[in-house]
Amino acid sequence: MKQELTPLARKLRKTQNPHELKLWFYLRNRNFLGLKFHRQFPVGRYIADFCCREKRLVIELDGSGHADPVQITKDKQRDAYLKECGYKVVRVWTNDLQKNPEDILEIISRLISE
Repeated sequence: MKQELTPLARKLRKTQNPHELKLWFYLRNRNFLGLKFHRQFPVGRYIADFCCREKRLVIELDGSGHADPVQITKDKQRDAYLKECGYKVVRVWTNDLQKNPEDILEIISRLISE
């Protein structure tokens, strides 16, 4: 399954939105807690926005479209699947990232240390 998603993941990495670029600025090159993060990383049948394999953590960056009831249901199914694969999942609202990136990084740090 991962091989099927790899071309799409590569395309997504080339077309990141400004919010993804902002979070990637903090996570890339082991800048955050010395950990290796991947962006647009295939995990099973999904592509995670950001993934730290070492800590089994997936970060999903959500815009306003994720407030839609249908999308909420899909996100819950996705989260359940990722958890079954052994990952912790944290969802970050893009507006929270824009307002307080330090708070978001603190939340991520706490999840990693659990």
